[in-house]
Amino acid sequence: MNKLLASVKEAIEKTGLKDGMTISFHHHMRNGDYVLNMVLAEAAAMGIKNLTVNASSIFDVHEPIIEHIKNKVVTGLECNYMGGKVGKAISEGILEKPVVFRSHGGRAGDMENGSSKIDIAFIAAPCADHMGNCSGKYGPSACGSLGYAFSDAMHAKKTVVLTDHLVPYPLKDSSIAEGYIDYVVEVEQIGDPTRIVSGTTKITRDPVGLRIAALAAKVVKHSGYLKDGFSFQTGAGGASLAVAKYVEEMMEKDHIKGSFCMGGITGYLVDMANKGYFETILDVQCFDLKAIESIRENPKHQEISAMRYASPAAKSAAVDSLDVVILGATQVDTDFNVNVHTDSNGYIMGGSGGHCDTAAGAKLAIVVAPLIRARLPLIVDHVLCKSTPGDTIDVIVTQRGIAVNPKRAELKEKLVKAGLPVKDISELKAIAEEITGVPKEIKRGDRVVANVLYRDGTLLDTIKNTI
Repeated sequence: MNKLLASVKEAIEKTGLKDGMTISFHHHMRNGDYVLNMVLAEAAAMGIKNLTVNASSIFDVHEPIIEHIKNKVVTGLECNYMGGKVGKAISEGILEKPVVFRSHGGRAGDMENGSSKIDIAFIAAPCADHMGNCSGKYGPSACGSLGYAFSDAMHAKKTVVLTDHLVPYPLKDSSIAEGYIDYVVEVEQIGDPTRIVSGTTKITRDPVGLRIAALAAKVVKHSGYLKDGFSFQTGAGGASLAVAKYVEEMMEKDHIKGSFCMGGITGYLVDMANKGYFETILDVQCFDLKAIESIRENPKHQEISAMRYASPAAKSAAVDSLDVVILGATQVDTDFNVNVHTDSNGYIMGGSGGHCDTAAGAKLAIVVAPLIRARLPLIVDHVLCKSTPGDTIDVIVTQRGIAVNPKRAELKEKLVKAGLPVKDISELKAIAEEITGVPKEIKRGDRVVANVLYRDGTLLDTIKNTI
């Protein structure tokens, strides 16, 4: 038996792709991914129409999908994150049906419970054998973890692996096993691994960012969670990495040994684990090349699926054991609701990813953001899109002060006692508006261009078209 096919076209023919089906993709190649564009171009050339694309994330590299939408090759779109180029077109109403936004955990959970059905999954695999055993750890396009692709492979009716590094059977150390794979296609290149890098991956030198990070680290310290067994997740942005740096310094000073760090992994978290500050790395996605090297070489660096990472449909998920998560925000409102889907003008330029998953699971969810960005205040009366419900956010940290959710009175008391600049969230809003003035209300149309689902599959919010 040999599952190896000669081309993407043959894979489309063999799997029986036809009008009206749903096809899925994962985003571990991030802004270097070639596979989504490759498959859609072939489907368009074959005259296939009315496809729904379910991609764990859409990046700017996927801009060709705009033309496929115009030509009715793609008429449905589902994702957890969407970059600004495609997001602008969607915000302006290019797609007749609303986009469906999920969280990373929600997407895996909806596949598991059957509410999200995939006809054909296309897996971008940096390394595979001819029977479909595949991994992201090896090969010239190595991307590290394939955590978001597990659910696609397990639940799609048909699954195709596309690889640019075919090895003899059996592949050692496979991530996804052959039993889930129908066909394998060797292509010239699945993507550009240099474009995997997310965020700055460098600690910010901006004084405002450093001030915010230092305050956030002090919140972690005085919360009571920074002790032996501490678990931690942060992002790849400069301010988030600065929080990690300050937390590391505290762990070193107090001889604290953490249990695990998690999420999209950067070289900075790898370094913390290598220094002994964390026993284990749980990795659903690598954010830079150092993390890719680590997951290949270090047995303490574990690849996990999106289901294990964050799914509310699982009996337990790693987010449920998380102590502290550091999150970002475009907007926060006075009820602590957070927007990470749109910019301040209402254009789609992001998505929840694991934002609402980790906020729901972690014992302490901290949002770090400048009080003013691009002459607009961070804190508003009502966010343009509710990405993460306010009752799951514990603390907002800005350079001008810290707001604690009223439901965490005991935490507020600890931070006040520690001498931190705790303020009411309305007070922070007023401080920003004294500088910027009250921003004009953003006018939007009546047409829903996106439905934002919460991690449990319920409708959290809608996004209206820009005008």
